[in-house]
Amino acid sequence: MSRTVVREAVKILQEKGLVQVRQGTGTIVTAPTTWNMLDELVLAASIAEDETLAILDDLVVTRRLLESDMANVAARLADQDTVRQLRSLVDLMDDLVGDNVRYAEHDRAFHDVIMQTSGNRIARGVVKSLESQVIHTARYVGRTERTLRVASNRGHRRVYERIAGHDPEGAAEAMFTHITDSWLVRRGGPGGPARLQR
Repeated sequence: MSRTVVREAVKILQEKGLVQVRQGTGTIVTAPTTWNMLDELVLAASIAEDETLAILDDLVVTRRLLESDMANVAARLADQDTVRQLRSLVDLMDDLVGDNVRYAEHDRAFHDVIMQTSGNRIARGVVKSLESQVIHTARYVGRTERTLRVASNRGHRRVYERIAGHDPEGAAEAMFTHITDSWLVRRGGPGGPARLQR
């Protein structure tokens, strides 16, 4: 590898805050706590190297907090068109539990309707950015049996019912529970880390 290639690679790492270049002492890796985890390359590399799934756990916790709040707001703001759209998606997903790919597309659409309804563009942007990094990775997708999609859609239906009933606290709790339970099952069972527990 040429010195030019190494120099350019180190420059990119320095721009992303992963290393510090010090004259006389060389290049040192910065503390992971200072890394920008919203950066696409940093997040992808962190996930790829994390055998404990702690980064994905943190991603799910972040998503859960933001989406629970957005579900709360959506329950207050949802009009009849939104309620009909959510019901249609939940009913369609009941029919798609045998098709992992199409179910996942409609699952994301369901969540996005709620995020859009909340009107919180920043929270929606953060969730969509984080998810775009992981939705096609085996470590995030985890287990994909049909029975898990059936259980997942029961969670969607509970969220929909709370929003349709204009129950903000119930919608937030239903979303919190849905995201938590879905991830714990996908990651390999109920024995997840303490920060994911209620």
